[in-house]
Amino acid sequence: MSKKAVRSEGLPLMRRLVIMGMSGFAVLSLAVMVLGLWAVWTYRGPGPETASGQISSVVLRRGAGLNEIASSLERAGVIRSGAIFKAAAQVTGVARDLKAGEYEFASGASMARVLDDIRAGRVVRHQVTIPEGATSETVIELLNAEEALTGIAPTPPEGTVLPETYDFQRGEDRAAVLQRMMDARDKLLAALWAQRQPGLPVTTPEEAVILASIVEKETGVASERPQVASVFTNRLRKGMRLESDPTIIYFITKGKPLGRRILKSELENPANNYNTYIIDGLPPTPIANPGRAALAAVLDPPPSDYLFFVADGTGGHAFAVTYEEHRRNVEKWREYRARTGK
Repeated sequence: MSKKAVRSEGLPLMRRLVIMGMSGFAVLSLAVMVLGLWAVWTYRGPGPETASGQISSVVLRRGAGLNEIASSLERAGVIRSGAIFKAAAQVTGVARDLKAGEYEFASGASMARVLDDIRAGRVVRHQVTIPEGATSETVIELLNAEEALTGIAPTPPEGTVLPETYDFQRGEDRAAVLQRMMDARDKLLAALWAQRQPGLPVTTPEEAVILASIVEKETGVASERPQVASVFTNRLRKGMRLESDPTIIYFITKGKPLGRRILKSELENPANNYNTYIIDGLPPTPIANPGRAALAAVLDPPPSDYLFFVADGTGGHAFAVTYEEHRRNVEKWREYRARTGK
């Protein structure tokens, strides 16, 4: 037996226990330190790389708790450890602030970034665009085509939707998105009506929408809307009929393209109560959903003496003050159609 062993055996029992305890504590402390460093690296360092190197999409359902959120992220390969994610959410005090929705995370995103995105609710924003002049039936078709939406939306009355681009989240109800479109129109119409030009021939906001829908369908050139609005305003003031082709077409197709010229029998059809060649004033309802510019043009038309307009072959129109001038413009349009076959 060595002298060292003898000296060790000669140590008092308590002292030996203290030495062993200190050694064990040092090992434990080192293990805790290594575990802590690993946890910090897992939280702050780069996250898992996706197989394709692209983004990872995760949908966190409404009402999901912390355990479910952590499990969903781990299964999707967004984070390495659900346990560390839960601990981080609790330690940072954001466990109750995590928001449901659809998220996209870049390959290798840190857990800290993932947690912050969910806390801030940086969900994927989908968009649906309603073109100016779309009918309400078209609006519903566009909403139904969005697979990220849920539920059923009823077809709204014509002219009650504001054509614009709208954001929505995956799982949102179609009826809720439609209501936002209708609320946006109501808000805009109220603001424009409050600032309307005095002495207009339209006496209610609803009449303004009807006239704006006709303006919207008459021209695809944005810069022409004020001029077209001035023509119809002047005709209404003089008691002249509007004589707008799109109103006739709306009765026939409910706003879809006619695909041909209007027939003489359709032009003279007395049953068509949208036929502004026959009826006085405005048709009974809007013929489309007018956009901001058309509504603004109708409620603040520029001063002009124009009473007529006809297509000019360039996509725009030729405007005229007198019928003789208009007749010459019509003749030019007919010559253009004969020459081009349009």
